[in-house]
Amino acid sequence: MNRREFALSSMGAAAAGAQVTGEPVGTGVIGTGNRGAYLLKVVLGEPGAKVVALCDTKPDRLDKAATMAARDTPVTFSDYRRLLERKDVQAVFIATPCDLHAEMSIAALQAGKHVYCEKPLGIEPASLGELLRVARSAKTVFQAGQQMRSSRNLQQVAARLREGIAGKLVMIKAQRHAGDDLAHEGPSADWFFDAKRSGDVIVEMAVHNLDACNWMCGSLPERAAGFGGALVWANVPPGRTNMDGYTLSYEYRNGVKMSFTQVFFHPNGMPGSGQFFHVFGTEGGVDVSSGTFYPRARGAKPVKLVESAEERSSRDAHVAAFYECIRTGAKPPADVAIGVTGALTAILGREAIYRKRMMEWRELGVDI
Repeated sequence: MNRREFALSSMGAAAAGAQVTGEPVGTGVIGTGNRGAYLLKVVLGEPGAKVVALCDTKPDRLDKAATMAARDTPVTFSDYRRLLERKDVQAVFIATPCDLHAEMSIAALQAGKHVYCEKPLGIEPASLGELLRVARSAKTVFQAGQQMRSSRNLQQVAARLREGIAGKLVMIKAQRHAGDDLAHEGPSADWFFDAKRSGDVIVEMAVHNLDACNWMCGSLPERAAGFGGALVWANVPPGRTNMDGYTLSYEYRNGVKMSFTQVFFHPNGMPGSGQFFHVFGTEGGVDVSSGTFYPRARGAKPVKLVESAEERSSRDAHVAAFYECIRTGAKPPADVAIGVTGALTAILGREAIYRKRMMEWRELGVDI
């Protein structure tokens, strides 16, 4: 089955099982920590959704979530498999530590649920390959939490790049810089600093940024090389195994070169902090975040590529898109292929750093 045939068959299957009668979509949330609580709040604001079940292994988080969703009187579980057994749960949101995403997504799809899984979809190529296989054969909607894909502004910028506004694309410079480390005593510290659970910061965090670069580039990486480590926060907190800074170079299949950096020690007030995406072409450059094209021609003025400010945050719009796909059978803004590709792009860079050599995409062993 080719991609077009799969998309059409999946849309038809989703539409057949969608809530076209106006009944709310029974929803379960697995993982009610920081991210899960945010998603729960957004779901509660969706007119076509009802929260019927919640799951978390931490009782305090579960109680807090149940109180938040008291309007819908959800049942609560500490074992996600029991939640998936419920027939009134038609859709699930998965917002657990990264090492559980692929396992839980596969189980939810096999249970016949529509699935919204937070990024990254997985932290190892093998599990991502299995998720890709299962999702492509499922009759339900699968959406990755790559919320940038629901930004109207970024959609407009990507479209203009495809039209050739910048000419032939040749290079991308992107970064994700923060002034401080993640809270060492925070609610996610028990897994975030363990690279075996988080996939390291490039997979847990920068998957958003790298996915956006893939999108703007319109291609997939062929190879990657780089260096990094715990450069400032060495063994802080004790036992830390993830990085706090790295620099990477990617070469894409269409010839585009990319430089990407991420640090947790960019001093506040020092110029150049934060996140940005600069795409360079033969005719000029595009600041993706501001949606502005800067022509190379001398004397030419910058051109705004976006029509207006976002009407709704991309995170909220992404959740709304998930329910729209369930009801209508529309294609998700971030389907399983996009989610798996984003995760593999991050893993490719991680492994190049870990192994201290250039890594080829083919070595990951997953055929997109």
